Amino acid sequence: MAKLTLQEQLLQAGLVTSKKMAKVQRTAKKSRVQAREAREAVEENKKAQLERDKQLSEQQKQAVLAKEFKAQVKQLIEMNRINVSKGDIGFNFTYNNVIKKIDVDKLTQTQLINGRLAIARLVINNSGECEYAIIPASVADKIAQRDADSIVVNSALSQEEQDEDDPYADFKVPDDLMW
Repeated sequence: MAKLTLQEQLLQAGLVTSKKMAKVQRTAKKSRVQAREAREAVEENKKAQLERDKQLSEQQKQAVLAKEFKAQVKQLIEMNRINVSKGDIGFNFTYNNVIKKIDVDKLTQTQLINGRLAIARLVINNSGECEYAIIPASVADKIAQRDADSIVVNSALSQEEQDEDDPYADFKVPDDLMW
């Protein structure tokens, strides 16, 4: 005798009709499908939550890193600031399309023009007030790696950029011409 399922045995005994048996099978299948969809939705929500957590964590890391860089820049400027005696020569420079002026002496002006010194912006407080400090060009390069916006004037960098764009750089003018 072949083994019959309980449903088939009940159908043969006449205790259930084929319509009721089909209805029970449909509801069982529906509940299995709904359970599977619910599990998939839960997994999808978990993945989305993990992705949001990763993004938030990355943003927090970036914020901490930016704060750390600002502190390093401030420390570098304060430690390497060159106190220049107020001179009678005004050194003009632009920052955010506004012309600023620092009074310097002749030696400092020459060093600023030649790229040995640079001018950096030092933020004083959180309201955005700032002052301008004269620093060595080597320190300005270190600061530019961390926050390029802090360096206002660095003639060494602008001279390098001009040299790269010079179309006549390959044609050297000889110094020993005799007329």
